[in-house]
Amino acid sequence: MKILVLNCGSSSLKYQLINMENEEVLASGKYERIGEKEAFITHKVNGKKIKIEKPAYNHTEAIEFALEQLTNPEYKVIDSLDEISSIGHRLVHGGEKIKESVIIDDSVIDILKEYSDLAPLHNPACILGIEACKKVMPGKKMVGVCDTAFHQTMPKSRYIYPIPYKYYKKYGIRKYGFHGTSHLFVSRRLAEIVNEPIEKLKIVTCHLGQGSSICAVQGGKSVDTSMGLTPLGGIPMVTRSGDLDPSIITYIMKKENLSAQEIEDKLNKESGVSGISGLAPDFRVIEQAANDGDERAQIAMDSFKYSVASYIAKYAVAMNGVDYIVFTGGVGENQINIRKGICKQLEFMGVELDEEANNIRSEEKLISKPSSKVKVYVIPTNEELMIARETKRLTEK
Repeated sequence: MKILVLNCGSSSLKYQLINMENEEVLASGKYERIGEKEAFITHKVNGKKIKIEKPAYNHTEAIEFALEQLTNPEYKVIDSLDEISSIGHRLVHGGEKIKESVIIDDSVIDILKEYSDLAPLHNPACILGIEACKKVMPGKKMVGVCDTAFHQTMPKSRYIYPIPYKYYKKYGIRKYGFHGTSHLFVSRRLAEIVNEPIEKLKIVTCHLGQGSSICAVQGGKSVDTSMGLTPLGGIPMVTRSGDLDPSIITYIMKKENLSAQEIEDKLNKESGVSGISGLAPDFRVIEQAANDGDERAQIAMDSFKYSVASYIAKYAVAMNGVDYIVFTGGVGENQINIRKGICKQLEFMGVELDEEANNIRSEEKLISKPSSKVKVYVIPTNEELMIARETKRLTEK
């Protein structure tokens, strides 16, 4: 069984073809700048990267050309598209209506449209990808794995905001959470590594990257998470503010005479650790500047690490204890000193970091000492594989 996994952005397309017999990635790639004449694809197969400049003015054209690479005689991995049994789509915002992975039909598309206001960059792109697949590979079964679905197990007291309740009933304003596919994958993978039933475990998963979120996973279910109504909430990120005193927003709007869209752009694109430091939106650049004595960069890094540690401690309350902490995502997997700085602030919980073991990047490893009361792991995430597994599970029924 071969499954195609698609992750559609507003102007990009990521794809993987996975052989589910052994979960091997046969080919993968990314189409960038869709909608422009300068669009190009980077296709990876047999350890090689092939870059092709090819205009793609919509997602249908991009998917068609990406599929051609899978059957290209020079480096084909399948003889025909008939070998693809089904397609798995990464979906972003399904609100309260998509509570688990789903077979995609018209009702699922309607739900994505309904919640597009809450994910304006992501949901419309997901729909374009689905519609494109219908044209290019008609009749193929498609499965949607939604970022928000994993968090639908949160208790109501943890997802309701302290604002007039009518806004929840009228507009669905509540905490939804994101990165659910990643939190699900690494929590399940941890249970496999430690050979314990996930139903008995209390895990805090830290997905740290361009976008970052923390999740309390108790008994294999999300019981709280840091992102909220949108992916702007929670800890400070590279360019996103994270949690703020709400009055800051209206205060700046009045002082700077900004529209709602303009302040939203500032909070999404000009804030976070980049906003504090005034440096490029890259953790590596900001961390290096902090090491070189840049005061604002140091403040930005300290703020980030403190916020992550605070959420981990908070989730010890949510679960009445923590057994394991997992770091994942581009920053969580690769930034050694960030992990160290976070764990240092959790020593009161019994966290003891093994600095030698922590000296790794993108490697699955236990990084706490044997004496640590809370065990700490680095586990690289694999959202595409999680989507493929869910697609297989639902289409084999």
